[in-house]
Amino acid sequence: MSNLMKKPAFIALAVLALVGIGCWIYQLVTGLGITGMSNANSWGLYIIMFMFFVGLSAGGLIVASSASVFHIKRFKAVAMPAVILSTACICVAGMFVLVDLGSIQNIWRLLVGPNFASPLLWDVCVITLYLVINILYLVFMNSKKDDAPRKVEIISRFALPIAILVHSITAWIFGLQIAKEGWYTAILAPIFVASAMDSGLALLLCVLSGLNKSSKFKTDKNLIATLAGLLATCIAVDAFFIGCELITMAYPGAAGAETLAIMTTGSTAPFFWIEIIAGLVIPFLILVFAKNRENENLVVTASVLVILGVFCKRVWLLLTAFVLPNIEGAPGIALGTFTAQEGGMGMWSLYGFYFPTVPEVLIAVGVVSVGAIIFWAIAQKTMFANNIANKVDSADDEAIASQEGATPQAV
Repeated sequence: MSNLMKKPAFIALAVLALVGIGCWIYQLVTGLGITGMSNANSWGLYIIMFMFFVGLSAGGLIVASSASVFHIKRFKAVAMPAVILSTACICVAGMFVLVDLGSIQNIWRLLVGPNFASPLLWDVCVITLYLVINILYLVFMNSKKDDAPRKVEIISRFALPIAILVHSITAWIFGLQIAKEGWYTAILAPIFVASAMDSGLALLLCVLSGLNKSSKFKTDKNLIATLAGLLATCIAVDAFFIGCELITMAYPGAAGAETLAIMTTGSTAPFFWIEIIAGLVIPFLILVFAKNRENENLVVTASVLVILGVFCKRVWLLLTAFVLPNIEGAPGIALGTFTAQEGGMGMWSLYGFYFPTVPEVLIAVGVVSVGAIIFWAIAQKTMFANNIANKVDSADDEAIASQEGATPQAV
C-alpha cells in the first residue's frame, strides 16, 4: 500500500477525492441548494450516477458468479477482477445515495421508522446485502483453506440472483411511480438488467485490457474475445428491449407520445441518440464480427462506447420525466433554490430545468475517485496471488478447446 501511494495516478485520485469530500462537507453545511436541483427537478447527477454504478457493479458480479453457477471454467480466470470491480462500483453507488440525501444525519430515521412499502427501502436493503456478498466473495476467493472453493460455489448461488435483483429494484424505484411519464413501464426492470450486463461487462473488458498493458494481471486474448462475443449478445438484447418500449410509446394513440417526442427531438434528444447510435449500433457492428473481437483495441473501443451509451441512457431516462411538471397553472412551481429564497417571480418555474453545478460535479468526481482507490487498493492485495491461477485456467481452456476441435474465441 505504501508503494501504491507514491504513484502519480493514485495521488491524483486522492486529490480529487479530497476535493470532492470538501465540496460534500460544504453541501452538508449549506444544503442541496448549491446543486442544480430544485422542486421542479428533485433528482439530478447524483441519482444518475447511482443508477449507472449499480449497473456497472451488477454486470461484473453476474460474470463472476456465472463461472461457478454454470461451471464456465473460462470465466473463473477473471472472477477476481470482476468481483473487485463489482465491490468498488457498489460502494460508489451507495455513496451517491448518501450524498443525495443532503441531511445525512437523518439516515437513522430509516432504522427507527422504515416504510416497507417504499422501493427506496428495498433498494437500501438489497444494496447492503449485495455489498456483504461481494465482501464474502472476496474473502472466500482469497482464503487458503481447503473448503474455500466450496464456499465460493455456495456464495455464487446467492450472488447471481442478488445481482439481478439489485438492478431490478433500482428500476422499480422509477417504474412504480405512475406520476412520471416514461418511468412506469412493465419492462423497465429487464431494460435495467440488460444495460447492467452491457455496461458491467464493457467496464470489465476495459479493466482487463488495462491490466494486460500494465503486466500486473494477464488475461488470455481468447478469453477477452469470448467476453466480447457475450457483450455483443447483451447489446442485442438491450436494443430489443428498448425497441419494444419505443414501439409501444410511438403507436398511434399511445400515452407516451409526448415523452417520446421529448426524447427524440426535445431537450434530452442528444443523450437518446448518442445511446442508440454510439452505445448500441456501432458497438454491435464492431463486435458482431469474430475478427474484430480478436482485436483488443477494437474491443476496448466498443466497450467504451457501450459505457458512454448506458450513461446517456441514465441521463435521458431520469431527466425526460422532469421536463413537464405534474401540476400546471400560473405562476408555476416554487423552485426552492437560493434564488427563490429572495422572493419575487424568480422563485417560480413553469417547466423543469436542470444543469449540474460545479460543486455538484466535483462531488461526483470525488465519489468516483474514491471508488477507483477502493478498486486499486484491493487489487494490489489480491491480483498477484491469483495471476498464476489465471494462466493455468487459460492453458486449460486451450487444451479443452483443442480436444473439442474448436477455438476458445468462437462464439
